[in-house]
Amino acid sequence: MRLTRVYVETALTPGSLVELPPDTASHLAKVLRARSGDELILFNGDGCEFAGVIEAVRGSRVSALVGDGRPVDRESPFVITLVQCVPRGDRMDFIVQKATELGVARIVPVLSQRSVVRLDKAHAESKSAHWRAVAVSACEQCGRNRLPAVEAAQPLLSYLGEPARGSGTRLVFEPQSPPHARTAAHGPGGAANSGGAASLDGTATPGAAAEIAIGPEGGFASDELEAFRVAGYSQVGLGPRILRSETAAIAALVWLQARFGDM
Repeated sequence: MRLTRVYVETALTPGSLVELPPDTASHLAKVLRARSGDELILFNGDGCEFAGVIEAVRGSRVSALVGDGRPVDRESPFVITLVQCVPRGDRMDFIVQKATELGVARIVPVLSQRSVVRLDKAHAESKSAHWRAVAVSACEQCGRNRLPAVEAAQPLLSYLGEPARGSGTRLVFEPQSPPHARTAAHGPGGAANSGGAASLDGTATPGAAAEIAIGPEGGFASDELEAFRVAGYSQVGLGPRILRSETAAIAALVWLQARFGDM
């Protein structure tokens, strides 16, 4: 039987007792009918997972005894950053969940000219905390022991104006662009593409990286595409059909992981 995995935001030391997060504890107690002595797996994002045993269930509160830990690496050797324009409704939840399952290392929500969603600073911080919780839940389900970084939503042009973090191929997916032909997945020290046709060749070595950008419902504006070009992104397409924002994100991640990652 598959054991329940629980993320706890604290140090895990064999022999110690930890209080499980309220939402998780409530689910264990009320939905899964957990009892003292039930086994589970604990992790805190440091790359290890620990054997755990429920010590007590008190109403909606659950405590667990931490057992032995071991490093378990389920991270992709191809480090992907997803720059995602925030779509309307709960579609961003879906994108964060699936991107986490597909091994993305970093998610940067952005707001572009044609974005339907508008967020003030307080709302952006609230949304960011919510999306991090979605990523945690996805890690519990898919077996990842490291959490992807989920940043606060920011204006697209502000993000593109920042110095690039690290190195690697940078791709902006845009309908009507040439399909991805060849690409060279650059590892540490590799140069990013500066425009034109993208080129990703061969199998990625550990540490190889890519940053991909997915637009909003109405696509990127022309001046935004120019900003991408100046920032070193290559413009590519995902075939002859126009995909929804959430479909494009998943399709791009699957393509990259299948060719250069661990799928």
